[in-house]
Amino acid sequence: MYPERKVITLSSISNPIRLGVAGLGRAFALSAPAIHAHPGVTLVAGAEPNSEHRRSFEKTFGAKTYADVSDLVTDPDVEVVYVSTPHGLHKEHALAAINSGKSVLIEKPMTVSLEDASSLIEAAKKAGVQIIVGPSHSFDGPVKLAEALIAEGRIGRVKMIHALYATDFLYRPRTAAELSTDLGGGVVFSQAVHQVDLVRRLAGVPAQRVTARTGGAWDADRPTEGAYSMLIDFCEGVYASLTYSGYAHFDGDRLMENTTELGIPKSEEFKSSRKILESVQDESEFKSSRGFSSLDTCPQAETHEHFGQVFVFGDHGDLRLTPNGVEITDTNGPKFYPAPFRTARAEVFDTLYAALREQTTPLQDGKWGRASLEICHALLTSSETGDTVTLNYQEG
Repeated sequence: MYPERKVITLSSISNPIRLGVAGLGRAFALSAPAIHAHPGVTLVAGAEPNSEHRRSFEKTFGAKTYADVSDLVTDPDVEVVYVSTPHGLHKEHALAAINSGKSVLIEKPMTVSLEDASSLIEAAKKAGVQIIVGPSHSFDGPVKLAEALIAEGRIGRVKMIHALYATDFLYRPRTAAELSTDLGGGVVFSQAVHQVDLVRRLAGVPAQRVTARTGGAWDADRPTEGAYSMLIDFCEGVYASLTYSGYAHFDGDRLMENTTELGIPKSEEFKSSRKILESVQDESEFKSSRGFSSLDTCPQAETHEHFGQVFVFGDHGDLRLTPNGVEITDTNGPKFYPAPFRTARAEVFDTLYAALREQTTPLQDGKWGRASLEICHALLTSSETGDTVTLNYQEG
């Protein structure tokens, strides 16, 4: 099992972390409500080339902004930099922050290449600062609760994990980079890393090998992987099957109490993302417009976020994640354990606060992020070669 981690309480929070944000686009908009509500974090600055998003940030948070990340990372008021820029810029912006003596919270995946991930880990070690990789769905409250219930022995030894999700990922407005696997786009680097992260947390032991298939790009107009299935072999005989489709047909949220990935109830009406996308004249411009504009326009979660169906099968019982908690079924029948909810992603900033103020080693540190990234690369390699890929960066 991974080492037990200290749990912070809200009453213990003081001296908020002074957070600067690199990138005020969609990724930041998804986290903004959690940051705004968290007593342990204060937004002091943001960097973003889009002037409208900068003005919105200044108006909402009363914080300063910069057009260039290089000015943000050298701002003495900024203590930690949240890197929420596009995947291909993660290394450049995280390294700039680290070299300025700042700890970093980096959106998943931490980088596109494994070499870049290793260089960030080395740079952070040399600078004496922290790397946390997130948000990802491994932070979700029900995942955290499930990990604790497993550690208590509620289902016995973990034997097998099953994760399945189907979304419209590939048919949401995308930039060209988001449809290029080489640039960190497609479902492998954007979605598999979520599934891998949470499955690794629940397995509780290091992964060893990956066997996978993607089928390549099923849609020539969206030239990147849109689906995959893979088998991960972990230590101690644990194994996991992970399947994902982003081709906008079946809606996986129907299997999750009709709740979106972001924790928002959805209507029964079927809306075709493919048809909606066909009505968009300039996809890149539409994508850009989805950056931060106000807290009111950010997604307002009513439950925890989720990443589709996840089952953990133990030798004494089975565990199922829901948007509200965890269900365990054993010989006495099913029992539900609610997961306390404040805001979606609150756990990410709990982890950041504990790492910076209480010197707690975060689970999702740089080596953790590199390990999940390695599995994503192994997924692609196994699919291309047809072989099982042995993993090398799964320590910790």
